[in-house]
Amino acid sequence: MKCLVVANWKMNPATWREARQLFEAIKKAADRSAHLSVVVAPPSLYVRSLRERYHGRRLAFAIQHARAETQGAHTGDVSLIQSKDAGVQYAIVGHAERRAQGETDDETGAQVGEALSLKVTPILCVGEAERTSDAMYFEVVRRQLRAGFAQVDPSHLQRVIVAYEPVWAIGKQSAMRPRDMHEMAIFIRKTLVDLSMRNGPLPTNKKEPTATAMGVRILYGGSIDEQNAPAMLTEGDIQGFLVGRASQESARMRALLQALDAVA
Repeated sequence: MKCLVVANWKMNPATWREARQLFEAIKKAADRSAHLSVVVAPPSLYVRSLRERYHGRRLAFAIQHARAETQGAHTGDVSLIQSKDAGVQYAIVGHAERRAQGETDDETGAQVGEALSLKVTPILCVGEAERTSDAMYFEVVRRQLRAGFAQVDPSHLQRVIVAYEPVWAIGKQSAMRPRDMHEMAIFIRKTLVDLSMRNGPLPTNKKEPTATAMGVRILYGGSIDEQNAPAMLTEGDIQGFLVGRASQESARMRALLQALDAVA
C-alpha cells in the first residue's frame, strides 16, 4: 500500500492562474514520487477545470466538502453527485473546520454513506479539540467514528479512509508526537473492530470483521511538513497524511513529497 498524501488547499489560492501553477508544481513532484499516491483537493470552483486539464494517472482529485443531498435549496453548497460528475474520486468529510461551522456527526455519516453509493472514497476526519488528563478525547473520537460509519456495511469498512486531525495541533509549529499517533491509531482500529462486530456477522464468503476493520487506512493531519512527516510515517502507524498549509506552497509540498518518498 503506497503512502497517501491528500493536499487540502482549503480556500486557496486566490486566482485560477495561481491554482494552475500550484497544480503543475504538485503534478511534477508527484510524478517523481514512486512510492506515493497523491490526491489534490482544490476549492470546488477549480475542480472540474483542473481535472479536465490533467491526462495522467498519478494524481487523483477530492472535494473538500459536499452535501449528501442530491439537490435542493442549499445556496452556496455543492452535492456529492455534482462533485462526482466533476471528476473527483475522493471526498473529505467532517473536516474540523466544517465541524466548527456546525456540521453534525449525523451529517458526516450521511455524507460517508452517499459517497460510498457513488463509488467516491470518503476521507472521514475525526479528532478532538483539546487533550485533557482524563482522556475524554478518546470518547470524542469514538463518537465521531460511530456516526461516520453508521451507514457503512461491515464488509465495506476498507472503502473508507480515516484522517485523524487533532484540532489542537492544526496550524501550530509542530505536529503531535509519533508515539501518541501510534496510540490513537490503535484506538481507532479497535473502535472499528467493535463497530463491525456489533453490526452482526458477515456472510461466510466475506472477510472476518476484525481483519476488515484492521485494514482501514489511517491518515494524520495537523502541522505536518518535510521535517516531521518521515518520523510520523515510520513510527505513527499511519498510511499517509491530510496536508493543509504545506500543500498550498509549491516548494514546501515538493519538499514534503521528496521526504516521504525517501522513507515510504
